[in-house]
Amino acid sequence: MRTIINEQVVNFIREKFKSTDFIPLHEPRFIGNEKKYLADCIDSTFVSSLGKYVDDFEKKIQEYTGAKYAIATANGTAALHIALVLAGVKKDELVITQPLCFIATSNAISYIGASPIYTDVNKETMGLCPVKLKEYLKDNSEKKADGFSYHKTSGQKISACVPMHTFGHPCLMDELIEVCAEYNIVLVEDAAESLGSKYKGKQTGTIGKIGAYSFNGNKTITCGGGGIIVTNDDAMGKRAKHITTTAKVPHRWEFVHDEIGYNYRLPNINAALACAQMEQLDNFINEKRKLADAYRSFFENRSEFFFKEPTACESNYWLNVVLLSDRNKRDEFLADTNDNGVMTRPVWVLMNKLEMYKNCYKGNLENSEWLEDRVVNIPSSVIVK
Repeated sequence: MRTIINEQVVNFIREKFKSTDFIPLHEPRFIGNEKKYLADCIDSTFVSSLGKYVDDFEKKIQEYTGAKYAIATANGTAALHIALVLAGVKKDELVITQPLCFIATSNAISYIGASPIYTDVNKETMGLCPVKLKEYLKDNSEKKADGFSYHKTSGQKISACVPMHTFGHPCLMDELIEVCAEYNIVLVEDAAESLGSKYKGKQTGTIGKIGAYSFNGNKTITCGGGGIIVTNDDAMGKRAKHITTTAKVPHRWEFVHDEIGYNYRLPNINAALACAQMEQLDNFINEKRKLADAYRSFFENRSEFFFKEPTACESNYWLNVVLLSDRNKRDEFLADTNDNGVMTRPVWVLMNKLEMYKNCYKGNLENSEWLEDRVVNIPSSVIVK
């Protein structure tokens, strides 16, 4: 039985999406040249990792974000994995990230044989908190003669920091960069959810040393899977394409590989879809921001609080967020909406609570725990007129 408040929410969402059927959390929109480009790709027979659409997609991302290099990968996790490799992360080192996060971030760290350290997010962005980061490093790290920071307890090098722009809302990047510079830690942006979001006018993903985007089926634009690495660093940019293409040395017929590489390149057939989606990106973000405005107005003066973009930021509002007063109210809201055909979901279980990451080092995670009890995502698909 829906409460009156939750019934009003369900009715409002149905009215916005003009549907009495099941309303998903986020579904793709194919309203442009997707079928045309896919057919052209199939006719060309270049459906694997070589073809014009891969090159075109990378150029479109370079132009859109202003990044000097853009290297397309099979998915966003692969992009982040390679970004960490390029950042110099090695086996048995430590990488700081946030516990309020999709699991791919911690997994990418683990693929290298490194381990996450979890420091808290802030409530303003739901992303890594620079104040909590600095507090943790001050109490738990020390600089050695080589200029790098090491964990006091384990002696392991802290080699990188990976903030994630949660649900498309930018982290406080200036402050994070300042802290990382003080402790000589490379900042790698997990921008999987935030293509098109801006922090002080700069595209997320391009602010740190290197960044990674995702084009999974539920993202603002999609190519089924897909990811991309962006950087302005010449050495990183050139090596990224080499090692994601199995580190093959160019030759007309010989198969020579000069290091351990990865078969991570994006197939041309996926890139064809991505190119068509890129043509719609600005329109999609505009429509998503209109939906966010409608939600903001609806939830004003209600018991649920609508999460707005941080100060000095322009969010893509990939997934819209409401905050409930406590976990009981959250669970009641989730049950009422899902029972009545409107898909909503809670934020992820905190990474430090998962079996494989429960023994990782962590700081005080009070903000992450507070948000875990309250965050609910509500339907956020682009509304096609």
